Amino acid sequence: MAVDTLPPPVQPKSVKFAIDRGGTFTDVFAAVPGREDIVLKLLSVDPGSYDDAPAEGIRRVLEIVSGQPVPRGAPIPKDLIHSIRMGTTVATNALLERKGTRHAFVVNQGFGDLLEIGYQSRPKLFDLDIRKPELLYDKVVEVSERITVEEFDEDVTKDSRPPLQEIPGVLVKGITGEILRIIRPLDETEVRGKLYQLREDGIDTLAICLAHSYIYPFHEQRIAEIAREMGFTHVSTSSSVGANMIKMISRGSSASADAYLTPEITRYVSGFAKVFADGNLDGVSCEFMQSDGGLVSHKNFNGLRGILSGPAGGVVGHARTSYDGTSPIVGFDMGGTSTDVSRYGGAFDHVFETTTAGVSIQSPQLDINTVAAGGGSMLFFRDGLFVVGPDSAGAHPGPASYRKGGPLTVTDANLFLGRLIPEYFPKIFGPSEDLPLDTDIVVQKFEELAARINAETGRSMTPLEVAHGFIDVANESMGRPIRALTEARGYEAAQHNLATFGGAGGQHACEIGKKLGIKRIVIHKYSSILSAYGMALAEVVQEAQEPSSEILSEESLVRLMARMQDLKAKATQSLLAQGIAEEFIEHEQYLNLRYQGTDTNFMILSPADGDWRSSLEKEHLRELSFVFPSDKKVHVDNVRVRGVGRSTEVSHDNSKLVKELKSHAGLEVQGGEDKITQAYFAAGGLQPTKVFRLNKLAPGSVVSGPAIIIDNTQTIVIVPGSQARILSSHVVIDVVDEKPQQSEEEHELVVDPIKLSIFGHRFMSIAEQMGRTLQKTSISINIKERLDFSCAIFSPDGDLVANAPHVPVHLGSMSYAVKYQHILHQGKLRPGDVLVSNSPTCGGTHLPDITVITPVFDTDGKTICFYTASRGHHLDIGGYRGNSMPPDSTELWQEGAIIESFFLVRDNHFDEEGIVKILLEPGKYPECSGSRRLNDNLSDLKAQIAANTKGSNLIKALMEEYSKHIVHFYMKKIQENAEVSVRGYLKSAYKKYGSKPLKAKQFLDNGSMMTVSITIDESGFGTFDFTGTTCEMLSNMNAPPAITYSALIYTLRLLIGSDIPLNQGCLAPTKVILPKNCFLNPSSGPAVCCGNTLTSQRLVDLLLDAFKASAGSQGCMNCFGFFGNCKDDSGSPQTGFGFGYGETICGGSGAGPTWHGASAVQVHMTNTRTTDIEIIEKRYPVLVNEFSIRKGSGGRGRFRGGDGIVRDWLCRYPLTYGLITERRVHRPYGLMGGEPGACGANYWVQRLPDGGERWVNIGSRGQINMKEGDRCVIHTPGGGGWGMPDDDGDDEEVGGVTNGVNGTKVAYPRAAGSLHAYSAAQEASS
Repeated sequence: MAVDTLPPPVQPKSVKFAIDRGGTFTDVFAAVPGREDIVLKLLSVDPGSYDDAPAEGIRRVLEIVSGQPVPRGAPIPKDLIHSIRMGTTVATNALLERKGTRHAFVVNQGFGDLLEIGYQSRPKLFDLDIRKPELLYDKVVEVSERITVEEFDEDVTKDSRPPLQEIPGVLVKGITGEILRIIRPLDETEVRGKLYQLREDGIDTLAICLAHSYIYPFHEQRIAEIAREMGFTHVSTSSSVGANMIKMISRGSSASADAYLTPEITRYVSGFAKVFADGNLDGVSCEFMQSDGGLVSHKNFNGLRGILSGPAGGVVGHARTSYDGTSPIVGFDMGGTSTDVSRYGGAFDHVFETTTAGVSIQSPQLDINTVAAGGGSMLFFRDGLFVVGPDSAGAHPGPASYRKGGPLTVTDANLFLGRLIPEYFPKIFGPSEDLPLDTDIVVQKFEELAARINAETGRSMTPLEVAHGFIDVANESMGRPIRALTEARGYEAAQHNLATFGGAGGQHACEIGKKLGIKRIVIHKYSSILSAYGMALAEVVQEAQEPSSEILSEESLVRLMARMQDLKAKATQSLLAQGIAEEFIEHEQYLNLRYQGTDTNFMILSPADGDWRSSLEKEHLRELSFVFPSDKKVHVDNVRVRGVGRSTEVSHDNSKLVKELKSHAGLEVQGGEDKITQAYFAAGGLQPTKVFRLNKLAPGSVVSGPAIIIDNTQTIVIVPGSQARILSSHVVIDVVDEKPQQSEEEHELVVDPIKLSIFGHRFMSIAEQMGRTLQKTSISINIKERLDFSCAIFSPDGDLVANAPHVPVHLGSMSYAVKYQHILHQGKLRPGDVLVSNSPTCGGTHLPDITVITPVFDTDGKTICFYTASRGHHLDIGGYRGNSMPPDSTELWQEGAIIESFFLVRDNHFDEEGIVKILLEPGKYPECSGSRRLNDNLSDLKAQIAANTKGSNLIKALMEEYSKHIVHFYMKKIQENAEVSVRGYLKSAYKKYGSKPLKAKQFLDNGSMMTVSITIDESGFGTFDFTGTTCEMLSNMNAPPAITYSALIYTLRLLIGSDIPLNQGCLAPTKVILPKNCFLNPSSGPAVCCGNTLTSQRLVDLLLDAFKASAGSQGCMNCFGFFGNCKDDSGSPQTGFGFGYGETICGGSGAGPTWHGASAVQVHMTNTRTTDIEIIEKRYPVLVNEFSIRKGSGGRGRFRGGDGIVRDWLCRYPLTYGLITERRVHRPYGLMGGEPGACGANYWVQRLPDGGERWVNIGSRGQINMKEGDRCVIHTPGGGGWGMPDDDGDDEEVGGVTNGVNGTKVAYPRAAGSLHAYSAAQEASS
């Protein structure tokens, strides 16, 4: 080499490293002044070659740049290293694999089971064998300390009283200025004694969480001081480790996670530092990426903030390299084992409460969602459908082509289609790790699979068509969550560009873009290592945040800005300590705002004009589609400062992208391809496809599809009709979305199982998008925040086509409401009509569930093609004593407004006057009132109309794309597919039980009996005969027929045990016999409000008992509420109640043939989450004394039933309590010799004048006026046991199963951002 071509010498302290240690590969990016960047990719775990992948990557780079050997095992020299920036999966893996630090959890007395109960919802809606996430801590210590807030938000008189003053030892001031009452002071002697015992047990790490410590952290701090004095090596307090926001469960879980992970992080960082010269990192700037997208010094890196360390780098990477400043971008990071989706529109989106690996985390994180497995997703043909994932082949054995005996995967399908070319892959496979990808086994497996599919369907699909079908289904399933993520923010997916990175993203980008209507795909030159490159471009960040209790006003802003200055100083000091020069420090200032009476918070960045309320209104309107009146109070829940050390590493990639896109159009490449291969595409099938090497394509080149562009670490597929422009740092693909021309003629169709799978996704996607529209545009807490609603689409005759599984008790039941209106108005409906109904005789469940129905017409304006419908739970529709679900109602008129059929919209007129009249109608009855929330009712009804309109438009677009004929064909076939699945299960039941009827009977607490006899024939047809069930009751537990059908669909889905389409086909192979005027088919007059909540639960237990599938669960929703009276501005008492709170309470689930029941979990027809005690006590005049597991209440057996819980409420103000429960007399049944679970109980604990107590058993239901100091104590039932218990009292332990926590590892998504939060909340609604 000539002297003048030698690279310049490397200067001391000049090499800058950015490293992403992922689950499979570690990516290394090194910037060396005057030289080309260095990029390496090596295995994250390779114990035969090196101990630590990042250290090995640094060693290899130093050898390259210095030209000198750096022996493995020798200390790595630091003289050339300027900085190291790193993302690591240490915290993520420890959490996913449950391999963290042993620690104890310190909490208030009565709350030792707080984290085990969690939010009480079960992880998966349709699991009999409920598996709750494993707990992180080893031991729990309860301390007697207890404080609570003195005033409550619902007190309308508090502003007229003089401010409260501190009373030492009794009333104290929190950091927000709020006054708190010390119920029980901190007993330091007790604390020392209990901590001493932990030290004796060998525990030296603590997590501490006390109620209301987010505003009064001093008791937590004192316990931490004592612990450190006693030799505890690490202490995490809930008030310091995370975002320090209200919610004891999330904060406590975060403290436990930090105690679990931070010692692991500390050990890793210490070990990493020791491989360098002198055994330390002195003189080297070493920073780690945090979950919020900011860097932090390695000395300050902790476990809680490092959970999404690697994925956060990818978000920063695509934001800094692929954003054109105009179109927001969706980040699509598809790797071998996971796919992460994010969004960037000029500012990073953060979430502050997530659930990661089953653990609730309260800490700032970038909004990243793991939506699918990735290239390793396994391929199945199941029940006539093409299914991709969620099971993954992982790294071992990996895809079939990896030569380890693995299954067919998405990677194999791409290989078989010619989209992955073996000769461009490294030869690292086989026993000696020197062989290429195995194409022969992939060909064999696809030929075998195609033969099986053809045999089962009568089709003659080629193996290539089968492989492409799986790719199409995979792209459809990945597109759904991307659409959900963007629409949740108030944007259409088509408004975005798609920034693709990760090893597998380039293979799918074009086709996913087409499905989403996205026209442009941006791929950066470092896309395969973008997480590492993003760390090179990231900034050091220091968060400072405090809670607030202010109402937004000019006066409060003065105080808030003063607090903001204090937080800025705190953040600045921390950044200075990390070596950031003061001139590079900037601050982002936020207020966390919400409207009074809502739970939806908006983290608002300081507006340039200082108008915080206007900024809130703009954000609220964009995301939720409406604004509240200007006199609605705005609460400030948090003050936040994000201190940013401005990076000296500035990327010019975004500006280059904009400039080059505006320049000349580019020239089509003529020749220069590396080879021509055969690849398969939807348009044109197998066809010649040019293969180009990216480094041989000059900037300005245009490559038209079909083509494949390859660089060292990824493959980019350009589909026919699309064009790729080669820029200096990017490949930009313009996607041409050519819709196939549909024939006007109707011809006989044959089922294509690929299209059947695609239509299954499309129909469900429409129902899901309707749900998101309803949630966005509604106002009431019940619909907007508890998500107590369902949306569905129906055939022209009212049969269910797709119902997103929002609320179990709505499954299948809405179709009877739609059918009723269809028959009632047949031939009389016209475009624009919207109907509303809630009557149990017209397909309703109970009156608060109001159904809005919209017919979807063909272009002729005469033919109904579909119906869309949405059902929402309206909290107030009037009723007896101001309650729409009175515990003691016996007549339907006592439960609120009754709507049989009403045109809510006709001739483009919303009939507000008519619907208001109906909602006020209950006021004419004795002791009843009309709705007191008319504005909420009207707004939510309009939101339901908007949801139906969204569904109607999507259905019309689907028919335009495929033709009505084809859409209707696959609508029917999807229903038939569900029927096949149900028949298959019933056939298996016939083989097991024969034609002998399966019988069960159960008694309700009031003595009424429900009974069923199930007869199954050899064709898989089942008759469910409820003859013998007691006549209708003088009670509100009568259940309209729709409830029985919902319970039946839900139970069949449980028994089948796999995902099936939830539609009318599920009931096709069944006949249900419901004798008239029994309480499962009552006449039009009796009360029904509890049929929805209690009878539905008992029905599921009855059916499971008949099939001998599971012991009885708690069989109850434990409907509980309290209500308070207040006065209006005139001082006159109001009709009904001034405020109220309601919830359903968890209990024990039943054991089964291979599992213990889960404790403290919602079962079957409900899955609501509990409201955190700190929120309850802040809003209402109550003290929650205890929320614990009722040990021993589960039935004994070879497999134990799950335990119920104890919930103890103290009145701090006179309150009226309402209880509607079951299983207080008859115990949940055991099976196969298992013992029944314990009954529940409801108690009124009266405080006596002498300070004593009087316990009174309330019974199953009641409405009681309680005085200040009285308590309401609820014991929920346990689940029944399965199998004979051992004589010694020790029940079976299977794989470490206890309380539903099973030794079998549960697969969790790596990143669970806002999309997962929404999905979880929907599953948690009822």
